[in-house]
Amino acid sequence: MFIEAKNISKVIKNNTILNNVKVSLNENNIYGLLGPNGAGKTSLFSILSGLNQPSQGEIYFDSLKVNELNFEERSNLGIIYLPQEPSVFRELTVKQNVLAALEAKKSNKVDKKIILEKISLEFNLENILLQKCDTLSGGQRRRVEIARAVALEPKFILLDEPFAGIDPLVISEIKDLIKNLKSKGIGILISDHNVKATLDICDHIYVINFGEIIASGSPEEIIKNDLVKKVYLGDVYS
Repeated sequence: MFIEAKNISKVIKNNTILNNVKVSLNENNIYGLLGPNGAGKTSLFSILSGLNQPSQGEIYFDSLKVNELNFEERSNLGIIYLPQEPSVFRELTVKQNVLAALEAKKSNKVDKKIILEKISLEFNLENILLQKCDTLSGGQRRRVEIARAVALEPKFILLDEPFAGIDPLVISEIKDLIKNLKSKGIGILISDHNVKATLDICDHIYVINFGEIIASGSPEEIIKNDLVKKVYLGDVYS
């Protein structure tokens, strides 16, 4: 399985947001999308997920061109987007949130019970199942959001700022959860301002600046890239 974006451009009111962007994502790999604020990261996420359409370019999910498919249709194919903003139902319990995801998947009653038990154990949710989501910490909420996504049996998960609003001690826990997604064969794309955490877990990094991909490679290659140092990383990793 793969997602391939070919020559993606986005123009809004004569402003070029993305320019001829090319990215390729394979299952069982973790990818990072790094760049300064306003570089086009969230715009690319929204186009890959179906929330927005590109001005030009093509997006493929394996051999299927998905440009005309909306967010829900792409979700049904297995492309799940988790935005930076909280996506849980805050007034519902953790259990109700996971069951709501299974309802969208149209699982039967027996399947729901089995999957709920499995997800609760895997994401360490047993002790907070009956807790309302508006009482959760940032790390707990992110665990629930990822658990809901996994309940949908995704092929790819797009994670926008997964480490935002999370205590430093909990970041390693979220990193382990993301690595576990990879072990399931899921492809992951991450964008986050926590550069160290992102570099630590990614197999491949894309760096975007002013709407253009300026570098692509392994984390080791990226931190040595002179252009990336100049426009984004500085000498932090020298």
